[in-house]
Amino acid sequence: MDELVGISASPGIAIGTAFLYLDDNPRVPRYSVSREDVSRESRRFHEAIGKARSEIQQLKERQNTTHSADQLQFLDSHLLMLSDAEFVESIDRKLATEYLNVEWVLFSTMKGLIAKLDGAEDSYLRERVADIHDVSKRVLNHLMLRERISLADLQQEVVLVTHDLLPSDAVSMNKHMVKGIAMDAGGRTSHTAILARSFEIPAVLGLSNITRQASLGDRIIVDGNRGKVLLRPDRKTEKRYLLVQQEWRKREVRLMGLNELPAETRDGKLISLKANIEVSEEVDSIAAHGADGIGLYRSEFLFLRAEGAPSEEEQYRAYRSVLEALGEKPVTIRTLDIGGDKFLPGESENRERNPILGWRAVRFCLSHPRVFITQLRALLRASVHGNLRIMFPMISGIEELNQVTAVLEQVEAELREEGVPFREGIPVGTMIEIPSAALTSDILAKKSDFFSIGTNDLIQYTIAVDRGNERIAYLYEPFHPGVLRLVKTVIENAHAVGISAGMCGEMAGDPLATLILLGLGLDEFSMSASGIPEIKRIIRSVSMSEAEELVGTVLEMKSFQEVDSFVRNVMEKRFDVQIYS
Repeated sequence: MDELVGISASPGIAIGTAFLYLDDNPRVPRYSVSREDVSRESRRFHEAIGKARSEIQQLKERQNTTHSADQLQFLDSHLLMLSDAEFVESIDRKLATEYLNVEWVLFSTMKGLIAKLDGAEDSYLRERVADIHDVSKRVLNHLMLRERISLADLQQEVVLVTHDLLPSDAVSMNKHMVKGIAMDAGGRTSHTAILARSFEIPAVLGLSNITRQASLGDRIIVDGNRGKVLLRPDRKTEKRYLLVQQEWRKREVRLMGLNELPAETRDGKLISLKANIEVSEEVDSIAAHGADGIGLYRSEFLFLRAEGAPSEEEQYRAYRSVLEALGEKPVTIRTLDIGGDKFLPGESENRERNPILGWRAVRFCLSHPRVFITQLRALLRASVHGNLRIMFPMISGIEELNQVTAVLEQVEAELREEGVPFREGIPVGTMIEIPSAALTSDILAKKSDFFSIGTNDLIQYTIAVDRGNERIAYLYEPFHPGVLRLVKTVIENAHAVGISAGMCGEMAGDPLATLILLGLGLDEFSMSASGIPEIKRIIRSVSMSEAEELVGTVLEMKSFQEVDSFVRNVMEKRFDVQIYS
């Protein structure tokens, strides 16, 4: 048995069989063929086309039961591409003139098409890049005898072992079959971690080399509570962990008994507890965990589909479905936050030297007005179906806030002129995730209806720590005095002008941080829905005076180690908080 220690990214215990997901890119062979071999290469190509077509058709039939027709449109476009006479004939012509093996001819043709479309002005053409890449890779896999299942195709329960996952991989995987995740890369606030918590899948990340140590079919235990993975456990260990798993599930059932109770301190302070979601399918989980609404709907996950950016109508339907499901409960939808560590299909993360500090979120939207306006139109149209709040991410100062609100006002004016109904006076909030925004929050507060502190980025920018880098994950510390002082400043500046201050970063769902945030005066905690019962239990067991007394002590401390040690001791002894290492 091998024991590996990583980062606890999503709590719970998973026991099962390892499935290695290695999205490698093998070297495509290039060699000459004789004139006589051309017909053989052509035959191989047409056979691979047929296999790829059959594969997509089977995938489409399987997914019909769980996905809408709109969500499966990209499979239809892939089938059309495989049936496109011009595409097929272009490969045959090159085979007949270049005398090279079909794998290389297909690969070079794909690269040429992608290069041409990637630079096109028409956004629709650029969006076809992902389709070409997907279809060509599928055919190449058959030519090179690389049959490879996708995460959406999983048909049996597994523990996923991988080096890293793109957000699009995580969103599209068959969540009912993935019982746990063990990953080389990533940290507690990486998007894989966030999605794992949203889907309630136990996960341990930052393991460095589990993909080298695990083999397909190995028995594996993922202990998301302690940040451990046990490879090839003996029978005694597996039996012990089955008991731990049962106790964990009993604990979750007990916490769910708080669902109908308010998050109210012993001295009567009512706190709003909301959920963060990535996809509309998570709405059921919101009700199941007693959330007061949605504090963060990460709309960019609508854009991470293989079939490209959603149309205005597709976005409208997605937003409408969530708003209708929540009724009059508030739903805060964040505008497109692409870039950084989330890339649109076909976009390369190597285009910028430092994407985390680069062309992302509102910067991307302001330079792509059609994309931005389309989203705002869809949001405003959907607003009549519920209690919508719009939030702008990555605001660095008043200039950007003025720019995005001007675009919103322009879209509102256009809809009024067209006679399209929308809810007037929609609350518009600013996401505080850049130190410059926190330090000028007194200025931003006067132009905002609410604040939501995005600690995932605020912490990494304040301490200069890449939150996705497992080598320095130990430096990513929410209790750094610099971070706590910025959070305090934001809350005080919000309250000074009478607006609410919430938090939608992962710190809001950390039981260790609950008492500190309560004492700092935070009005709203927003987190993965599964974390709400535990945070509610803590809030209901304390008074505001206790929280404020603890914060007074913490703010006098000089290092994050001192704060962390003190808070862990208090929370473990006084509140019996489950601590995840």
